[in-house]
Formats: sequence, C-alpha cells, structure tokens
Amino acid sequence: MLKTRFLNNDLNQFKLNSFLLILFFLISPLFLFAETKLIILGSGTPNPDPERYGSGYAVVVNEKAYIVDFGPGIVRRISAMSPTWGGSYPSMELDKIDIAFLTHIHSDHSGALADLVLTPWIMGRAVPLNLFGPIGLEAMSENITKAYIEDINYRLYGSQPANKLGFTSSVTEISKDGLIYKDDNVEVIAFKNAHGDFKHSFGFLFITKDKRILFSGDTAVSENLKKYGKNLDILVHEVFSSETFVNKTKDWQIYHQAHHTSSIDLGIIANELKPKKLVLSHILFWGAKEESLLSDVRQNFAGETIIAKDLLVIK
Repeated sequence: MLKTRFLNNDLNQFKLNSFLLILFFLISPLFLFAETKLIILGSGTPNPDPERYGSGYAVVVNEKAYIVDFGPGIVRRISAMSPTWGGSYPSMELDKIDIAFLTHIHSDHSGALADLVLTPWIMGRAVPLNLFGPIGLEAMSENITKAYIEDINYRLYGSQPANKLGFTSSVTEISKDGLIYKDDNVEVIAFKNAHGDFKHSFGFLFITKDKRILFSGDTAVSENLKKYGKNLDILVHEVFSSETFVNKTKDWQIYHQAHHTSSIDLGIIANELKPKKLVLSHILFWGAKEESLLSDVRQNFAGETIIAKDLLVIK
C-alpha cells in the first residue's frame, strides 16, 4: 500500500515535470521575441520649431536600438527615452548607441553627428560608432574628429577616464539600392528616392521578425519608393501641407514640388501601398493645422494615419 502510494506520487511528479517542460518550450519563444518598436526622436524640418527636433528615429528590436537620421537635438531625445533620464528603454542608454543610418547629408538630418560621435563616448561607449549613409558621410565624420581633436585629446590623456575607441567611427558609404546591413535582429535595405537633383539621397526599409518599416527620407513622389514599399507595417513619410503650399512664392513652390511630397499626393501613395500604419513626419505645416493634413490624406487613404510627434512610440 505504502509502496503504491510512492509510485503514484513519482508518476504524478513525472507528469507535472513533463507538462512544465512542454509548456516552457511552447512559451519560451514569446519571452525571447520582443515586438519591434518605432520611436520618433525628431519630426521636424530645417525650420527651428522648438517642439520638433531635427529628423531622427529609433527602431528598437530585442533591446537593440538602430538610429535613422541624426538631426539637431536627437541625442538628447535618445537620452530622454533611457531609464537614466526617466524613460523605459534600456537600449536607449547612450553608451549602447553604436549604429546609425543617414538618409542624406542635409543639416536637419545630420546636424547632430558630432553629438552622436562624442556624447555616447563620454557616457561610456567603448566601441566605434557604425555609420551607414551616402557619399560624403565619411568625410563629415573624419572632419568632426579633426574639429574636436583638442577635446578628444584632453579626455584621452588628461585625468578624465576615457577609452580609445568610443569616439571613433566606422563608415560604410552607399551609392546604390540594396542590402546594406544585416544582423540577427534586422535587415536594412537602402533605395534611392527623388529628392530633387540630390543624387545621394536614400530611403531605408527595415525588416525584422515582426515588422516591415519604411523610412521615405526627403523625397518627392518616388516610383522607386513604391517598388520597396510593399506589405508595410509602418510607412514613415515626409509631407508638406497642400492647403498652405499655395501661399508659397513661385520659386519655393518649384523647389518643394521637386524635393518633397504634398499631403494630397501622400494619400494617393498610401492608398496604392496600403501600409498598416502611415506616419506623417518631417512635416512642413506652414501654418496649417494637423487636421488639415489628415483631411488631405483621407481623401485617398482610409487606413490608420498618425501625425508624428517627438518621443512618440509606435508599435
């Protein structure tokens, strides 16, 4: 009788252990896999709107942050999302920021490069900053190092603790469409857009396990963008107000039509591509209200449309 009870207890324990083991293998991928998030770091333009910093975004995958564009102020925006400064994303601690992608070298997209090179190093980054972007980025990076060499040398050889790698950059320049980066979290495909006569201007398609996110960069209506913009979860596209465009002088109208996309045209593009979420960013309002742009887009696109705001998180 006693022996039978012990055998039953052993059998029950074996069944429980087997159940727990099966359950572990079933649910462990859910813990290992983290949903991709898009963080708007800067949604502005060259116009110095204090509420909208220069162009910048972070794609966060499995606690790794990938920066897209680094316009004025975005290093502080990155820091605002880190636990050190009250944020919720450990991947946004500056010492962990070591990879960034640049659509083109216009200053509202690249003006924070010195900050991106130096500040994370000062905060403890001990590896080079990996940069991917158009021709001209390598010279820009090298010249920033030269411009700040006195500061760098003082930090390296003075009394301040400093490592010898964190201020350096490894630059990969791109000149044509194609895969430019891949790791366990993400694939990044670059494609030329239509930013007037600016030859070295790109958009980026990020592909993760759960998301396809396309960044238009600065562009007029681009057939090449449409080619890469299939089956998107999120389309982040620049835009100007069709309503207030008519108030611009003729020379500016010519410029903007060749370099940027109107809110009416963006609705047409979105209706063709049908992303799950359309994010309006790099917004030239020129006095228009948010609802005006949304109304323009909705004339042709009925899907979810979001006005980008700095520090907004989109899942």
